[in-house]
Amino acid sequence: MAKKVITFGEIMLRLAPEGYYRFVQANSFGATYGGGEANVAVSLANYGMDAAFVTKLPKHEIGQAAVNELRKYGVDTKDIARGGDRVGIYFLEKGASQRPSKVIYDRAHSAISEASPEDFDWAKIFEGADWFHFTGITPALNDTVAGICLEACKKAKELGLTVSCDLNYRNKLWSKAKAGEVMGELCKYVDVCIANEEDASDVFGIKAANTDVTTGTVNHEGYKDVAKQLADRFGFTKVAITLRESLSANDNNWSAMLYDGTDYYFSKKYKMHIVDRVGGGDSFGGGLIYACLNGYDAQSTIEFAVAASCLKHSIEGDMNMVSVDEVTKLAGGDGSGRVQR
Repeated sequence: MAKKVITFGEIMLRLAPEGYYRFVQANSFGATYGGGEANVAVSLANYGMDAAFVTKLPKHEIGQAAVNELRKYGVDTKDIARGGDRVGIYFLEKGASQRPSKVIYDRAHSAISEASPEDFDWAKIFEGADWFHFTGITPALNDTVAGICLEACKKAKELGLTVSCDLNYRNKLWSKAKAGEVMGELCKYVDVCIANEEDASDVFGIKAANTDVTTGTVNHEGYKDVAKQLADRFGFTKVAITLRESLSANDNNWSAMLYDGTDYYFSKKYKMHIVDRVGGGDSFGGGLIYACLNGYDAQSTIEFAVAASCLKHSIEGDMNMVSVDEVTKLAGGDGSGRVQR
């Protein structure tokens, strides 16, 4: 029987100009849906896992459209609370060459940000579940949602679930000091921590030596130290750090490291030409959770997660539309992009 994963967070309406148009040029916006934890649930559902997403959405048609989007991929939506007035929106302008991508949030007073603890019965939601996942974006919404997150973590631990968290620091949502304080409390209940090359520094002041994300220089030894410090501070059983070397908005090198409390495992590095990088970290999380729940060894786990995420960068939208076979093929060394016939 497939293992069951519960994810909790905000799903938003994404509005983006066509292609590489800038906001100020655009006369129309394409509408899709996405959000950190929703993207992870979709990845897992695409891999054949039993994945559920928990949030709060309005009862009106835009809220229903978000629910339908998740259902389309087989995500369980039965524990989504309904109520409130609006679905959060974010605008995305896709970067190119040396011009970075740009995100503008319009998510104040969204249904999930105005949710109350009574909207979620975690004991019922976690029935039969094996894993709970959230990101640092969700508690960043406000103190009430952070409290709901904490309640979920406590209940998950009490019921024996594995808890994973992607630190996912967003400076447009909260300060580094506030993030450190709130995430420091939540991380006491986390088993598997996912971070990128900047998160550990931004949230907990843990820095990698000899690394500069703006010049695309990544120092492996420095990240070993970051992972160990994170694990020692919070008791994480695993720490996964994605290592993005940004050559330009279109071209990145992509790899990752996994620390299991004893050893460090580095994935192979992919040279990516990017179609859409939003959701890259979420697709990594989805791959990591899938590999962990399916008994992959540490090296195979990090290779699967990185390959899954590499493929996501070639896909429009927030969500990773790939199968286990496609990921396994790339992780096994077939990155030629040749036509499959």
